Amino acid sequence: MVASVSPASAGATRFEDCAPETLANLSAASLYELAVRRGEGEVARDGPLVVRTGEHTGRSAQDKFIVRHGEIEDKIWWDANKAMSPDHFDRLYDDMLAYAGERELIRQDLRGGADPAHAVNVRVFTQYAWHGLFIQHLLVRPPMEERGADPDFTIVDLPTFEADPGRHGCRSKTVIAVDFVRRVVLIAGTSYAGEMKKSVFTILNYFLPEAGVMPMHCSVNVGKDDDPAIFFGLSGTGKTTLSADPNRMLIGDDEHGWGANGLFNFEGGCYAKMIRLSEKAEPEIYATTRRFGTVLENVVMDPDTRALDLDDATLAENSRGAYPIHYIPNASLTGMTTHPRNIIMLTCDAFGVMPPIARLSPAQAMYMFLSGYTAKVAGTEKGLGNEPEATFSTCFGAPFMPRHPSEYGRLLGELIDRHGASCWMVSTGWTGGPHGVGARMPIQETRALLAAALDGSLAGAPMRVDPVFGFETPRHAPGVNEAILDPRGTWEDGAAYDAQAARLAAMFVENFKAYEDYVDDAVRAAAPRI
Repeated sequence: MVASVSPASAGATRFEDCAPETLANLSAASLYELAVRRGEGEVARDGPLVVRTGEHTGRSAQDKFIVRHGEIEDKIWWDANKAMSPDHFDRLYDDMLAYAGERELIRQDLRGGADPAHAVNVRVFTQYAWHGLFIQHLLVRPPMEERGADPDFTIVDLPTFEADPGRHGCRSKTVIAVDFVRRVVLIAGTSYAGEMKKSVFTILNYFLPEAGVMPMHCSVNVGKDDDPAIFFGLSGTGKTTLSADPNRMLIGDDEHGWGANGLFNFEGGCYAKMIRLSEKAEPEIYATTRRFGTVLENVVMDPDTRALDLDDATLAENSRGAYPIHYIPNASLTGMTTHPRNIIMLTCDAFGVMPPIARLSPAQAMYMFLSGYTAKVAGTEKGLGNEPEATFSTCFGAPFMPRHPSEYGRLLGELIDRHGASCWMVSTGWTGGPHGVGARMPIQETRALLAAALDGSLAGAPMRVDPVFGFETPRHAPGVNEAILDPRGTWEDGAAYDAQAARLAAMFVENFKAYEDYVDDAVRAAAPRI
């Protein structure tokens, strides 16, 4: 169990007692049947369950709160986390408790964390059967005989309950409230199931650093030579796609810990983006859309033929699929592996400035980790303009980090130093110009460059030093079109590239001012040159 977590409060029992019709630990098939019978979803032609999340097709980051208790006051990064008072949380808890008492809930006893030494037992109450199936896929499923014990944390998920900002101290009818003292998470007013799994990630991000374990927003895979690789990255950068490699065993696609025993998955499944999924480029993930058990969120389906249209973004740009990890060939059933040999930091650079791959020094790796850079593309999210928008999400997961980024950065730096992992930056974004001018980096080239980095082929390759960002980029790589290796050379107008690079470098420098006081001189010196 997670260090310092005592047996659960009476909250779990009260929620169970208030809903005598609670259905506990149903099988996936039973949850499937219940979801269809309740009208929560429909079965597609090849077997997956197709559901809609309505208004919320992604996380509601502005509606997430941490309850502000005196005993954790100095442990929380309040600059990036919204506070809720204990009194407001108590009112929300009582109101949701009364609301749940009038409904049949689904209960799942699951775990966050594949390493038993650092796992947290989680009891999840869901209003929707398909939410119960989703979280059963996404968390670790203990043997049935081990379920039912007192949980370390309780999550209550009631999508049709609407919070009252005046009464509950929140922002809107949607709320995600995490209480680290009472060990309860309350989720209301949203049908987006991803809030549950990210709440478990937040829990582990709070407790694990005290046990010397680094929690990470990353995917992990391992080759036949026992060479684990970490893939840090924000949503849309390729964590799931690039870690699902038929030549390497998948440990997990989104959240992991790194401790004394090595790497371990927090989850028992995958949550992959489905929009414009290609059978040719991503065959392993594509195959999950044709399997019984997969839950597809906001994927368009023909009402008559029940055929899926993965290219149709009518319902959401962020259409998703949830499935157990064993649906991916070569996936690990233990969720554990040894210490990493390589660390990859993924960015979807829509400015067209970053090279497809670069080798990072430890100091540069720390700078990139604390920066957490990617870019949002115009047209994919409401409110974006005509140009890409730079996004800096520290530790590649700021919304899920309760503690100050310097704590996670220090842990990562110590682990890299101790185990000697090689560090790389990989851009899955644009080449030949920014979004709207250039083209998306070919995934075949990205895979070839990754393969060369992971098998050691790039270690002795001739390198050039990027004049702005200071990292090393290869001049040649096996099986790769050398023209894409120098980003400036892919632009028709070199001066335009220089201006764009200087612009992005200035954004990096401005963003990093918040972390300069927490790092050493070597990391500060890793800043881009303006």
